[in-house]
Amino acid sequence: MAKVKTKKAASKRYRVTRTGKVMKRVAGQDHYNAREPGKVTRAKRTDKELFPAYKRAIADLMPN
Repeated sequence: MAKVKTKKAASKRYRVTRTGKVMKRVAGQDHYNAREPGKVTRAKRTDKELFPAYKRAIADLMPN
């Protein structure tokens, strides 16, 4: 039986915490942030939890 490989695109975008939550980086942090309000800038600093319905799909992409 062949090795099950991790999809590298998924491993770079998502991470699974010890409790099993799937976290992702907030989109839109690269440029054009000077015009954003401070509230939005602060909100982009923290990682967001992915909706639990996507947990199975991410687990299939990252088996290890």
